[in-house]
Amino acid sequence: MTEPETQTAIRIRGVRKEFPGGVVAVSGVDLDVYDGEFLTLLGPSGSGKTTVLRMIAGFELPSSGTIELGGRDVSKVPPFDRDVNTVFQDYALFPHMSVLQNVEYGLKVKKVEKSQRRQRALDALASVRLDGYSDRRPRQLSGGQRQRVALARALVNHPRVLLLDEPLGALDLKLREQMQIELKGIQRDVGITFIFVTHDQEEALTMSDRVAVFNEGAIEQVGTPADIYEKPATEFVAGFVGTTNLLTGAAAQQVLGQGGTFSLRPEKLHLRPAGTAAGPGEVAATGVVDTIIYLGSGTRYLVRLQDGTTLTAHLPNREDATDVAAAGDTVTLIWESSAAYPVAAPTDRKSAAVNPDGAPHTL
Repeated sequence: MTEPETQTAIRIRGVRKEFPGGVVAVSGVDLDVYDGEFLTLLGPSGSGKTTVLRMIAGFELPSSGTIELGGRDVSKVPPFDRDVNTVFQDYALFPHMSVLQNVEYGLKVKKVEKSQRRQRALDALASVRLDGYSDRRPRQLSGGQRQRVALARALVNHPRVLLLDEPLGALDLKLREQMQIELKGIQRDVGITFIFVTHDQEEALTMSDRVAVFNEGAIEQVGTPADIYEKPATEFVAGFVGTTNLLTGAAAQQVLGQGGTFSLRPEKLHLRPAGTAAGPGEVAATGVVDTIIYLGSGTRYLVRLQDGTTLTAHLPNREDATDVAAAGDTVTLIWESSAAYPVAAPTDRKSAAVNPDGAPHTL
């Protein structure tokens, strides 16, 4: 028996967005988003991720290319005629309305019968775990609760796709981390496709089924959080998603015995006494500890190798930790040879925008 094909919620082909003055915000993006998945568009400010989200929503029209929603070309269709809803960072709740009235508002505009819209609004509030909050005003809620009201208001219309434009950006760190878990749980419960925009790498890795990494208006790589982190396709992805050591040119040849560019994550390195030999399948490099940075849950060691290359090792702080050294100590860094992952240099970015298995990317 063959496996059923994954249904595509959104299909984008050759989308380009150029603003007046010749500013190209998005350059030739191809994107497939699957039904029921949580896809994050990740990248720094100005990378094109928010512009892509706004084109899906209909707030911006593409200069060229097509956007299909459920097989229907919506490239020139106004926002109100697309089966998508958007949640913004600022919530945009009506302060004079109750929570229930805020959630009902869109249904009221669509002239849904009163009893039906009330039940749908109550169901939407229940789906975001706000039962019993119907009569409160937005000012009586915490930031996280207001965010969930905005989410309920978007979900009440049963859109095929929900677009979230950095919705957690205004929250403090602890609440933001809590909402990451809650938002993923809500998405799993309601089963709607979520497209989430953020510049926060940890947020993307925590919440997503897949992540599309944007840079300079194009997509560098798309894949599962584990693929993006463990198998970065390019130097940019390796450096933007988490912290990494990049070994290239003469340094790669000296340390690894081969040319090219390689990403080596700090947590893959171990500190051992000077002179420790590498075991089977391992690489060893000797250097001097330059700097030690205490980070609470772990400690970061900056080690200067004999050829002048500096490598960063990140070690967890444990009572039984043996990987301990002081500044000025000569140490040996040990890591599995497979931990040094080859990545494409910036000039090869377009040819490197592929899945880790080497296939052309579909997002």
